[in-house]
Amino acid sequence: MASPTKIDIAGHGDEVTTNKKVVLRRHVTGYPTAEDMEVVVTSDVRLRVPEGSTPAVVVKNLYLSCDPWMRGRMTKHDDGDAVPAEDFVLGEALVNFTVGEVLDSTHPEFDTGDLVWGMSAWEEYTLITQTEGLFKINHPELPLSHYTGVLGLAGLTAYAGLFQVGKPKQGESVFVSAASGAVGQVVGQLAKIAGCYVVGSAGSDEKVSVLKSKMGFDDAFNYKSEGDDLGAALGRRLPDGIDVYFDNVGGATLDAALLHMRPGGRVVACGMISQYNLPEHQGVRNLWCIIPKRVRVEGFSCMDHHHLYPRFEEEMAAYIKAGKVAVVEDVARGIDKAPEALVGLFSGRNVGKLLVALA
Repeated sequence: MASPTKIDIAGHGDEVTTNKKVVLRRHVTGYPTAEDMEVVVTSDVRLRVPEGSTPAVVVKNLYLSCDPWMRGRMTKHDDGDAVPAEDFVLGEALVNFTVGEVLDSTHPEFDTGDLVWGMSAWEEYTLITQTEGLFKINHPELPLSHYTGVLGLAGLTAYAGLFQVGKPKQGESVFVSAASGAVGQVVGQLAKIAGCYVVGSAGSDEKVSVLKSKMGFDDAFNYKSEGDDLGAALGRRLPDGIDVYFDNVGGATLDAALLHMRPGGRVVACGMISQYNLPEHQGVRNLWCIIPKRVRVEGFSCMDHHHLYPRFEEEMAAYIKAGKVAVVEDVARGIDKAPEALVGLFSGRNVGKLLVALA
């Protein structure tokens, strides 16, 4: 995915300010560190759309979303590598989803003062010239931070992946890995609303407690306490097998889940966070199971389902207001905390949707 943002803001207008941004200092191999990034300050930033430019908006970013997919863009890939998005450019602001307020607009669909979410940059102010992935916020009465997660891309990913790919039926069993994360927590709660029996896995006892006490999961387990026997953990909690596995982690969990799929089961391949920092990706040994059990394994991109967003936003807002969907967020305060927050995502330090509040 090409960056939809032009990071340097320059143009006419009287208001000039500084702009803090998080940039990539060096390309990453293995696990990222906070030192791979740095916060820099640029000066003489004008908060107006440059005269004569294509229709665009200047946005003041209020919240930055921390997401696993950013890790892939921090590595330098060779030409011809199969990658979902372009590498981050050294010295330029990282790009990801944010929530912000429109300060100036020459675009007919956006007005000054609009609250928006979409693809922007990890900085205080961004000029967005490619607005196809920018959405107006229609429920400002709810916490704006929710649009980094449950009402934003993570929520839409959960919604599209579960219902368009997984297609759960009432009474079926659904297993969700990384269940306390931004996507997993929404998947589990939507599956419960659909009348399914839901089991989740997470990386700490605290997260397991949140899944069962706050998110309404029927059962959950700490995969780190199960050692190498994830299959036994699944067998105890889902003795009749899995109808829908929503996979956020890949690796050993995917391998174990394949052995426990029911005939006609569906594996929703959403993410593989267990593999992102490995020098060599782990293979899948139990893929043979999909043949006799007629299991469908399907990857998907949320970008293919943007047309569902208006319907999704209304449904999800109603669920939140009715108390049918609970939201857990892990919030870092200030852009200076952004590098450390993002690194913490890959060690599982966060509980719930991880984001950075700028204002």
